[in-house]
Amino acid sequence: MRGEDMKCITEEEYTKLMIFFCNFIHAIGMDSQQPHKTRMQVIATACVYFRRFYARRSLKDIDPFLLAPTSLFLASKVEEHGMMSHNKLIQATNNALKRWPFIQQDLMIRVQHIQEAEFFLLEILDCCLIVYHPYRPLNQLIAEMGREHKDLDTISSYAWKICNDCTRTDLSLMYPPHQIAIGKFDFVSRKFQ
Repeated sequence: MRGEDMKCITEEEYTKLMIFFCNFIHAIGMDSQQPHKTRMQVIATACVYFRRFYARRSLKDIDPFLLAPTSLFLASKVEEHGMMSHNKLIQATNNALKRWPFIQQDLMIRVQHIQEAEFFLLEILDCCLIVYHPYRPLNQLIAEMGREHKDLDTISSYAWKICNDCTRTDLSLMYPPHQIAIGKFDFVSRKFQ
């Protein structure tokens, strides 16, 4: 439970930890040494799975450094990105770990660990794997705007970037995707007025 974690760390530290691990998931998914980059929607889904898991369970229950690649592995299946190779996932995880020199480099993540963690993740999520993202409502909003706004291409580009950054926060657990999309579009369009 999250209450167990709050006995050891503050709310601010917990938030920073969640942001760090979402950044870690992004680093694994966007590994430059892999021939194919992971789609942003897969990474966003993995971040939501990660946050949902730790909203119900304690950080002590399963190592977040194991759950991060496991979330990405499960998200790649659900989002029909194509089966991620376990070996490539482990290699991308090790490459991502090198970005942060203060982390112990002797973490041993094996295929068996990812498979076991995947079942645990599925159990905690109650097999509710569908995640609605703000990308589709944002595209619909941009399409409805048509050419009414002179900077629509720039606004849509920035809105997409901000939606990508939202995957690092709790917004997707607190608000429906259409509200997030409208909020991001409104935020960006005000900057261009």
